[in-house]
Amino acid sequence: MVGRRTVIIGAGVVGAAIADELSALGWTDIVVVDQGDFPATGGSTSHAPGVVFQANGSKAMTDLARYTVEKFVALEHQGESCFIQVGGLEVATTPERMAEVHRRHGWLTSWGVEAEVVDADRCVELHPLLDRDRILGGLHCPTDGLAKALAAVEAQIERAKSRGVRLLPRHEVTDITVEDGKVVGVVTNHGEIPADIVVCCAGIWGPKVAALAGVYLPLTPLAHQLAWTGTVPALAGQTEEAVRPVLRHQDADLYYRDRYDQLAVGYYGHRPMPIDAHDLLPVEEAEVMPSVLEFTPEDFEPAWEETNLLLPQTAEAKIEEGINGVFSFTTDGMPLLGESKDVSGFWVAEAVWVTHSAGVGRAMAEWLANGYCESFDLHECDVNRFEDFQLVPEYVLERDCQNFVEVYDILHPLQPMDSPRAIRTSPFYLRQQELDAFFLPATGWERPHWYDANKGLLEHYQVPQPNDWAARYWSPIAGAEAQATREGVAMYDMTALKRLMVTGSGATAFLQRLTTGNIDKSIGSVTYTLLLNADGGIRSDVTIARLGKNRYQVGANGALDTDWFERFLPQDGSVAVTDITPGTCCIGLWGPKAREVLSQLTDADLTNTGLKYFRAAEINVGNVPVTAMRLSYVGELGWELYTTADLGLRLWDTIWQAGQDHGIIAAGRGAFNSLRLEKGYRSFGTDMTFEHDPYEAGVGFAVKLDKGDFIGRDALLRRKENQTRTLACLTIDNPEDVVAGKEPVFAGDRAVGYVTSAAYGYTIGKGIAYAWLPLEVASPGTEVEIGYFGKRISAVVTAEPLFDPKMTRLRG
Repeated sequence: MVGRRTVIIGAGVVGAAIADELSALGWTDIVVVDQGDFPATGGSTSHAPGVVFQANGSKAMTDLARYTVEKFVALEHQGESCFIQVGGLEVATTPERMAEVHRRHGWLTSWGVEAEVVDADRCVELHPLLDRDRILGGLHCPTDGLAKALAAVEAQIERAKSRGVRLLPRHEVTDITVEDGKVVGVVTNHGEIPADIVVCCAGIWGPKVAALAGVYLPLTPLAHQLAWTGTVPALAGQTEEAVRPVLRHQDADLYYRDRYDQLAVGYYGHRPMPIDAHDLLPVEEAEVMPSVLEFTPEDFEPAWEETNLLLPQTAEAKIEEGINGVFSFTTDGMPLLGESKDVSGFWVAEAVWVTHSAGVGRAMAEWLANGYCESFDLHECDVNRFEDFQLVPEYVLERDCQNFVEVYDILHPLQPMDSPRAIRTSPFYLRQQELDAFFLPATGWERPHWYDANKGLLEHYQVPQPNDWAARYWSPIAGAEAQATREGVAMYDMTALKRLMVTGSGATAFLQRLTTGNIDKSIGSVTYTLLLNADGGIRSDVTIARLGKNRYQVGANGALDTDWFERFLPQDGSVAVTDITPGTCCIGLWGPKAREVLSQLTDADLTNTGLKYFRAAEINVGNVPVTAMRLSYVGELGWELYTTADLGLRLWDTIWQAGQDHGIIAAGRGAFNSLRLEKGYRSFGTDMTFEHDPYEAGVGFAVKLDKGDFIGRDALLRRKENQTRTLACLTIDNPEDVVAGKEPVFAGDRAVGYVTSAAYGYTIGKGIAYAWLPLEVASPGTEVEIGYFGKRISAVVTAEPLFDPKMTRLRG
């Protein structure tokens, strides 16, 4: 046997994929257990309609779906492919949905999947049952289709078994043995199986199984209606299982697929029907299977009425059978993948639909075998991405149900959920409300995007109007705030940024090992640096301030950074990592007049020699003790001012009062994003992710190869010599043509890359879009086009930074 002893819980389409992919990498000491009979074990895979649409706003999810399609097309069971590639068709019945079709086509083009926007006549040609008068057009993706889920399970399990993997049906997991924080075995109704690794692929039972290991999974099983017609006369005599594209009518929360001379009708428009995983029936007690609940015809009535309008010939048929099939939802619509931070060796691959199953199998196999995933960027999927408040069951249930409701809705990138709101508020929240802030949430924090109190600034600053989509969740006040920051001084609430304190005698060596920069510098130094995976990909970018010999404050990006640090803590207790975010707050005081305001409030030397750029000092602001760091992500003179949460309101009031004679304003995230893009500052998770390395992302300056070894160093040296792409700055002349991100970039007729971040640059008077492009297209002066809702926007590659390239303002 090769590899660590591994038990995969769940023989559905995800468990089967992992067993196949992991054994293909050489691991053979693998046992797959399931409470049901193989291959229809009673979970969601057993009743899944198999409809696969690859279009997704997440590149990772599209990549996972594309791999699944490619694998299942080539995978055979009993001499037949496990995928029926009839294509996919999403139709629009409203102008708003037609615009969304163009946006979705942009996603597929960005991620390299063939697709086209088609008119109504072509839609009817592709799917003749459609009523031509009801539709405006659609999105056709020829590689979409139907996954034969149970056949794929059998085919993958058989391949895994041929490599030595054992399959144990009718083995119900009753406990997971954990010793000293690590899994050591899986207990079933037939005895215990020793294990070094346990992979939970239990689907809708995931929360129940994970709880046996002491792990909480933020997942809710919900019932979803699926019905089958009797014979549709227009389909009579059809001997092939499917010949028409799988069809989506998202305006009415519906999808359809052939089943010989019948149609399957899936419906999301009904009320959410959450189920507690612990209430699911045992296999032997379920009338059909545990994942199939009794059909509720009254919930389905609107779906059938709309079906008869969209597909008029279905009126000659009737619904003959239906189910309320249970499957998994999460709070952000993404899977739960990776190793638990609470129990070593306990891995999860949960909330995965058939659409992404083979891709997830590949990703998990690579992650298990190599310690990182080579083929996919999984930062959005990591099970440890959540903040503590996002793991409260009440929050999980509400958000999961809302995600069910919105599964087919047209959602703007900034659109928040209506509830729950105001979960986390900074100490400045009261003052921000008094200034009529417009808030949008970020990891639960209510974060001002602009302040209506600044409306008067519009008398002094010209702010162009963007297009309608870009103007949602936007105000011209944000543009005025950006310009006022450049000319005067502004206060920004930076409390939502994650802050960690790393302390102990081993802190310096610990940070040297985890980061690309040289942290072992004088007390008061501040270092912008990176965290890398073992393959040289960027895990995060962080700012580290050395506040004492063995005390460092880390400005991080989120819960995954905390998890990463904690995984590498030395066992001798010489390093402690503490999340200080809840107990602290931060004001960014920035602008050419920032020194004039702050110097009134402190005896500290704020001159260039007293507190240099990228230095930190403990000072008093009025009577508030503050950690002041001289850095600025808006590209202006100023400081990040940190204090404890109890003193936050006092700090705000002190600075606000002192700034009145200098025209101080409070400014929001809208201005911040514009200013940071003018300065060319990257945002992790948007501009660069796990799949990118520092050199191609334009942050190679943060890598100090001469400092000694660090995680990812060897791989980075190899990648440095093989650069093929880069993150490039594009500018757009027309002020209406503000894009949002994820749009395709074209060189001639060829799609060559995609946009990451975008905003209007109010200082430079141009639109800004950062985009991943091949090196041969990324030279300054190169003209390209951005695909935006079906039209092409002219743009030009421009040298960066666009503002203050000599850094005179920051260092002034």
